[in-house]
Amino acid sequence: MAGFGELLIRNRNYRFTWCGQIVSEVGDHFNNIAVLSLAMDETHSGAAVAGLMLSRAIPAVLAGPLAGVMLDRFDRRRIMIASDLIRGVIAFGFIYAISHHQVWLLYLLSAALNVASPFFTSGRSAILPSIATEDELHTANSLTQMTGWVTLTVGAFFGGTTVAQLGYEVAFVFNALSFFVSAYCIFRLRTEKGHFRAQDRGLNETKVARPWHEYREGLSYMSKAPLILGIALIAVGWASGGGAAQVLFTLFSQQVFNRGPLGLGILWGTAGVGLIVGGIIGTQLGKRIGFEAYKKTVFFCYVLHGGAYIVFSQMRHWGWALFFMGFSRAAVAVSSLLNWSNLLKHVDDRYRGRVFSTIETMNWSTMTLSMMAAGLASVHHSPRLIGAISGLFSSSTAIFWGWANWTGKLPEPALTEDDAAVEIHGDPTG
Repeated sequence: MAGFGELLIRNRNYRFTWCGQIVSEVGDHFNNIAVLSLAMDETHSGAAVAGLMLSRAIPAVLAGPLAGVMLDRFDRRRIMIASDLIRGVIAFGFIYAISHHQVWLLYLLSAALNVASPFFTSGRSAILPSIATEDELHTANSLTQMTGWVTLTVGAFFGGTTVAQLGYEVAFVFNALSFFVSAYCIFRLRTEKGHFRAQDRGLNETKVARPWHEYREGLSYMSKAPLILGIALIAVGWASGGGAAQVLFTLFSQQVFNRGPLGLGILWGTAGVGLIVGGIIGTQLGKRIGFEAYKKTVFFCYVLHGGAYIVFSQMRHWGWALFFMGFSRAAVAVSSLLNWSNLLKHVDDRYRGRVFSTIETMNWSTMTLSMMAAGLASVHHSPRLIGAISGLFSSSTAIFWGWANWTGKLPEPALTEDDAAVEIHGDPTG
């Protein structure tokens, strides 16, 4: 943990990025809780909640390819600022929906908010290797991911408390203002180059933009890089069961264990703690193990993750169910952190925007299908059965990863000239 403090003290650019992340992500969770609660108050229908989840997921999937092309063509910092400012304005619109009791506005505003999101989230991943040195990169990635897991836990809790005690308006105002704070933090990023464009400016110097052609170039790059493609595909494999897990949390807390809203909060909190523990373990492992050990670790983590989730789904005792849920999340956190560190290390700067946005799009798409399947299956089958199948889907990805590794299909990518070159990582004045 001392490495996190040293990074924040030493690296001015990362410090601003991290501060913006905290405020923005806590605000996101305020919005999530407020929107879902408001929809239930207005409609008293679970279908409305499912519709809102889809209205958020589908636009993010559709916007992902365009976000990737723009992030590799233009200044990534400016795109991230624009995304924050646009989302801040949209977030204020939710206040209008409260006073007019128009549920369709919740769908529309949620969709608009998530159209703009990939431009920021993929951009943050794309600029991370430009604001952290090679020695700092793993620590920076670890802190970024762990911060996301902490804000999930804290933001959801305080978002619920704020809505209950102060009303929806306060939650929406906080969410809107959080985007403007994030935009200010990103605005403060500096490099001696004066910009955050990709190192190879081939796209920027092409006068005619060809988004689909350029996006296909990114896909071609991924297909020719076995490790990068492998990481993208195992993320899809995890999401095939991980999406269902989002739906199952509510079913297990309220139908299986009869713990009500409090049980749901405890279950999400336990998952958050597991992610944080796994993040700490992954941070230490990433500093100590080599490339071959990394690939084996990912294989065992996916086996443990899916296996623990299956055990969770069959537990009759609430305490043991929580234990195995936390264990499952810890295992997936280790693999996630190690995989992302390797992506940041090996993805060519020219393609970072397209690679990260593609992986995010693939993940969102699979999660959406998984959530829909779990929701439909819950009408006819027990949560325990759905949970066991979901765990099998999530862990099955280990089979393909293990096969690719042990047949020599996941070699460590060679460093390109761009990767080997020394980058300018921030304002030298600190």
